[in-house]
Amino acid sequence: MRSSWINKLSVILGPRPPVSWLLLCLISVLALIAVLGSSSSNSFESVTSIPVPDIYTNYRRLKEQAAIDYLELRTLSLGVSRQRELGLCGKEQENYVPCYNVSANLLAGFKDGEEFDRHCELSRDGQRCLVRPPKDYKIPLRWPAGRDVIWSGNVKITKDQFLSSGSMTKRLMLLEENQIAFHSEDGLNFDGVKEYSRQIAEMIGLGSDSEFLQAGVRTVLDIGCGFGSFAAHLVSLKLMAVCIAEYEATGSQVQLALERGLPAMIGNFISRQLPYPSLSFDMVHCAQCGIIWDKRDGMFLIEVDRVLKPGGYFVLTSPTSKPRGSSSSTKKGSMLTPIEELTQRICWSLLAQQDETLIWQKTMDVHCYTSRKQGAVPLCKEEHDTQSYYQPLIPCISGTTSKRWIPIQNRSSGSHLSSVELEVHGVHPDDYFEDSEFWRSSLRNYWSLLTPLIFSDHPKRPGDEDPLPPFNMIRNVMDMNARYGGLNAAFLEAKRSVWVMNVVPTRTQNTLPLILYQGFAGVLHDWCEPFPTYPRTYDMLHANGLLSHLTSEGCNIMNLLLEMDRILRPEGWIVLSDNMVAIEKARALATQIRWEARVIDLQKGTDQRLLVCQKPFLKK
Repeated sequence: MRSSWINKLSVILGPRPPVSWLLLCLISVLALIAVLGSSSSNSFESVTSIPVPDIYTNYRRLKEQAAIDYLELRTLSLGVSRQRELGLCGKEQENYVPCYNVSANLLAGFKDGEEFDRHCELSRDGQRCLVRPPKDYKIPLRWPAGRDVIWSGNVKITKDQFLSSGSMTKRLMLLEENQIAFHSEDGLNFDGVKEYSRQIAEMIGLGSDSEFLQAGVRTVLDIGCGFGSFAAHLVSLKLMAVCIAEYEATGSQVQLALERGLPAMIGNFISRQLPYPSLSFDMVHCAQCGIIWDKRDGMFLIEVDRVLKPGGYFVLTSPTSKPRGSSSSTKKGSMLTPIEELTQRICWSLLAQQDETLIWQKTMDVHCYTSRKQGAVPLCKEEHDTQSYYQPLIPCISGTTSKRWIPIQNRSSGSHLSSVELEVHGVHPDDYFEDSEFWRSSLRNYWSLLTPLIFSDHPKRPGDEDPLPPFNMIRNVMDMNARYGGLNAAFLEAKRSVWVMNVVPTRTQNTLPLILYQGFAGVLHDWCEPFPTYPRTYDMLHANGLLSHLTSEGCNIMNLLLEMDRILRPEGWIVLSDNMVAIEKARALATQIRWEARVIDLQKGTDQRLLVCQKPFLKK
């Protein structure tokens, strides 16, 4: 065998290889060994000379990074390509509000005021872009300083618009060229708002406005709220005052109120119902709000009656409502105006009138409607009370067959709901209390989570003298899928200086009556459509289970995230809780919107994930 192998080799190389050839082979082998040894040595040295990267010493950070790495791999395995970041919209869209395009509405045939109404059905999905902040935009001052002083560059309003305003709640003082102040020397508001509030309290039989809560007044719908001075005062009394006003291209009352950290949204009295269920508010207030209440056979007044709770109050202050003759306080003037005749037809009683202010009270007796004389407004059919999301105005009385027909004076004054109250709202007590405990725990997790994120990543790191963030950076919060308002309740228990707009999606169980009953702000909304507010009006957006729900409903998630970006302030926060699939998709899209996104596994061993994002301050 061996001789056979040698014979074959000799055939290839010849019987005796030259010595020079053998020397050349030896030198080549030695050179190759030297090169490989040098390369290995250099490679080893290069590896050992790389500085050791920083290692997460915080276990939360380690879990967070692991989740991010896992999602990166999952995204690649699913074949999801990294999309290009979206560009910025033009300067003309800095204050863009979808669904309020007057020109498009006119072309569609809307008239008689309806061209100023909300028409999302006419909106077209144009080029996707990010609504940029104005050139002079600045991060709002922290609460409560931000309630009284705002940056003028943050709102679309001119000095002339301020000075020409005649409303009793529209007064200002320009501290500097770039600031607007709403407070007086003693820290209260201009224009005698405190005295005005005391007057209202006395007219309904109270000693002072500090007794509003004891009298059952917790939620107030302020129509045409001016610059929010009256609402700001009510907030100081622990009342929830929600401002609604029509869309305004400039000088928006809603934008001003939200910039001050006060609850507000776009809404008007034209042709559709407000997005609130019947029997929602304890008081409806109109101070020179510009609405002609006896127009259209009193249809607007009937809409006020729909959202007003039994025993609730309608406060109207206007030069046109001044009683004839003496201006002193009187009871039930003998000369009836058209609006007074209308109020009698819907079982309202005129409590008092003083100067330019009149106050009516809605009946507490549901049988009043059946005992009225001929010509009274008819009662609505039961199906009209089931849904009130921008439905056409209807000339009938709502809520008379509801289990929620509870006079505000009979409501318990405590903060905790009884089992009877929950069952009236169709909620099982065990579900409610379990939900409340869940959100207490979740809020503690959120707060501990956001605090180190802001300290480590926020461009304006607070100093030692500042309270722990995000206490000093978050005021306006929106819970986009509020359910029972548990997050709102947890904020209150934790004594956080925030208010929450509790949004109940239209295609879920309508729990908004329970939310409003607790004294919280809330609204019905279809998240397949834009929200009726101005850009940059919320500090934090929160949603639990909303992404998976909207996906099942066929809504476009990218459009939802773009809408969230529009209404979120620069450096604001997004907290989304959902299943892994929904979070994966949202995180991939968040990179296109330029959000800084982090995925966190808070519930070990489950499919639930938390996506925490921050919107950057894009100046170009």
